[in-house]
Amino acid sequence: MGIGFIFVISTFFAGILTFLAPCTLPLVPAYLGFISGVDQEELKNPITARQARRKIFLNGLAFVVGFSSVFIAFGVLAGFVGQALAPYRVWLARFGGGLVIIFGLFMLGFFKLKFFQDNKRIPVPKWLTLGKPSSSLFIGGTFALGWTPCVGPILGSVLLLAGTSATALQGGLLLAIFSLGLAIPFLLIALVFYRAMKYIDAISKYLKWVSIIGGVFLIILGVLLMTDNFGLLIQYGYNLLKFINYDRLLDYL
Repeated sequence: MGIGFIFVISTFFAGILTFLAPCTLPLVPAYLGFISGVDQEELKNPITARQARRKIFLNGLAFVVGFSSVFIAFGVLAGFVGQALAPYRVWLARFGGGLVIIFGLFMLGFFKLKFFQDNKRIPVPKWLTLGKPSSSLFIGGTFALGWTPCVGPILGSVLLLAGTSATALQGGLLLAIFSLGLAIPFLLIALVFYRAMKYIDAISKYLKWVSIIGGVFLIILGVLLMTDNFGLLIQYGYNLLKFINYDRLLDYL
């Protein structure tokens, strides 16, 4: 059985929400500048600007591959756990749905969860050379492991979705889609780094609404899991995309 349309769209949307979170988007330029080792003067200088932009993008791409690899590994693991607990999948879905609702209420600010408020900072080893894609690849992986305040609630919800509704392979694919939603805007900013910095500062004050949208999104997702109504949304997705023969596309997933 393939991955449903709603699973794909929900997971991709979750990745975009993670990128737009107040503790992610404003820090993207700082992350890109840090891992690439490029400073403002290099970007302003016509002689060095082109090379600096290329360096930022290549290191940004390596960074994305690093955190995506970790997330996909989590997805495969969640799928394996879900397969092992297949006889209890109904109860697992209900329990997971309850946790997703809790994550949503947390994002809306109803209460605090200390685990998701402590940033697990993993120090960068001294043997890494900033500005090298190989180093950025490693930093991206450690970033994924320590980025709990932003990634925690949404990533946890996606992993629960993978564990209750997918095989190991499909769990990895779901997390690849989540990573894609997070990676595409990240790489777009890397492409237009200097100009993007101005716009990010301008829209940062509106990012609190992203947390509200994310919280509501997770609560709806949790309710659907708890009430075993996710299948209705999947069927709605099939009907919505009949004109592009989406059911045939699923045979390849």
